[in-house]
Amino acid sequence: MPQIPVKIHELTVGQLSARSGAAVSALHFYESKGLISSRRTPGNQRRYSRDTLRRVAFIRAAQRVGIPLATIREALAGLPEERTPTREDWARLSERWRSELDERIKHLNRLRDHLTDCIGCGCLSMENCVLSNPDDVFGERLTGSRLLAEGG
Repeated sequence: MPQIPVKIHELTVGQLSARSGAAVSALHFYESKGLISSRRTPGNQRRYSRDTLRRVAFIRAAQRVGIPLATIREALAGLPEERTPTREDWARLSERWRSELDERIKHLNRLRDHLTDCIGCGCLSMENCVLSNPDDVFGERLTGSRLLAEGG
């Protein structure tokens, strides 16, 4: 892995990609979504501050556990003066995200447990199908796997 000399305070997009493990296209995407920022040189090339490495690591770690980019952006925007996240920031934010992840895991476990039942049917048109009609939201008004337009 290429090392960045200590005296260099800014990284090119290629250096940031090599050090962070994120594709250049991902870095451009993060920037377009306001997750990271760069300055432009007189030759219109992007330059990222060294602390962007930590921001990218934060973003990628949060994505790996299933946190949506919009939620990550909110978390980064909530840091004072848009500073780089610290270990304490991660601990605080991950605690907040834990209940959301627990709920998602619970939902996925419920789907997994009902998947076997549905395979036996094969048609996904059971009156109370947990895959086509989760939590039987429309069960009192409609049956089957397709929802008809209101009034139609």
